[in-house]
Amino acid sequence: MKKVSVFGGVSLDTVIYLQELPQGKSETLFSSGMREQIGSTGTGKAANLCHLGFQVLLHAQVGTDAAGEKVRRYFSALPMQTLFFDDPRGTETHVNLMDKSGSRISIYTGYNTFEPDMDFQALEQVVMETDYLVVNILNYARKIIPIGKKHGKKIWCDLHDYDGVSEYHQDFVAGADYLFLSAERMADPLRFMRHQIASGKQLVVCTNGKKGACALNAKGEFVETGIISNYDVIDTNGAGDAFFSGFLYGHARGASLADCMKYAAICGGLCVSSDSLASEQLSTELIESEFRVRELK
Repeated sequence: MKKVSVFGGVSLDTVIYLQELPQGKSETLFSSGMREQIGSTGTGKAANLCHLGFQVLLHAQVGTDAAGEKVRRYFSALPMQTLFFDDPRGTETHVNLMDKSGSRISIYTGYNTFEPDMDFQALEQVVMETDYLVVNILNYARKIIPIGKKHGKKIWCDLHDYDGVSEYHQDFVAGADYLFLSAERMADPLRFMRHQIASGKQLVVCTNGKKGACALNAKGEFVETGIISNYDVIDTNGAGDAFFSGFLYGHARGASLADCMKYAAICGGLCVSSDSLASEQLSTELIESEFRVRELK
């Protein structure tokens, strides 16, 4: 069983469903529902990966507050290991506004410590023992990058809606070997992808919502795919993290680039067809069954 260490990204989220997102003016809106969930990018990746046959360790900043208790209770029920730093500022919290098309406004209502007094040397053994090192774009997690480099670990990083110029992201862009990002704020994604491969990256994957995704690797292979349109969309929260996890599943099994993209699309589709960041039914058996019967459009 391959080991994956995921660094950064746990929150307690309040998700509010609206017909339309706020239009930037004073108005009264009526929700069609709301719920609370454990969220953020580390949660999404870890929750999917642990059901896909990986031995997962998640490291994150979590408070000793009521929200932190809910976080710990959630992860105690998952087949994975957690290593939480007790953040004195408390557990990060979000309010996610979702419209009927799946678009989202995420409002940060509680923040982790930006520069935590953390013993990074104590995390070196975790890095040394992992097969896949996933570094999310939390500020503290950037300090994991040189530890990974020291021990020859390839680093996987999801840049989310990176715009190509943000200074905050530069350590992650420079340090990662495998990059994922959304096309949402990128003026010319393909140009960025080619530049990163020319700079020595092993892989760059760019997602583009309902338009599908594309990938370019160090061999010069370029794959462009659509989506699997016959999944019923219930909630799009976590779709990108599920997509990332499905790709890593295929990669760990030596699948072709095209097949990795199909595994990614399936895992993303299973995510959006549930109201969780990882489908409750997700397993290696399910994803393989879906791989045989589903078609990319």
